[in-house]
Amino acid sequence: MAIRKIRELGDEILTGKCKEVTRMTLRTKILIHDMLDTMYEAMGVGLAASQVGILKRIVVIDVGDGPIVLVNPEIIESSGEQTGEEGCLSVPGKAGTVTRPNYVKVRAQDEDMKEFEIEGEGLLARAFCHEIDHLDGKMYVDLVEGGLHDVNSGEDE
Repeated sequence: MAIRKIRELGDEILTGKCKEVTRMTLRTKILIHDMLDTMYEAMGVGLAASQVGILKRIVVIDVGDGPIVLVNPEIIESSGEQTGEEGCLSVPGKAGTVTRPNYVKVRAQDEDMKEFEIEGEGLLARAFCHEIDHLDGKMYVDLVEGGLHDVNSGEDE
């Protein structure tokens, strides 16, 4: 497939609200596979369609257990709390401390538009929240406690 350009903080498309996917087309399947290739190339754990300039409710995630494709995802349950470092492919070289739920249950559709539910804890729960926020035009930088810092130096901005 193809590697797509990842949009960066300041690009207006990142603040756009993504539209529901109503049917799976070949073009949408190609987008999903391009998103996976782009995420792996950038060494990320998640990517939302808006990050590659497409306002569709599609997310891909891989926290090390294989790829997860979420079409039209919504968080239907969450509990607990975790606070930790978070980064974003759209904010390269930066990270910040963010508090998220420690457990999340998501309802979504797969590439065949079949509905399913998936649960995650820890990093997977964080990735679900982070990527689904992108679909609503929200960026993690708005949730950062104490400011962003450079990933390599640890210095605050």
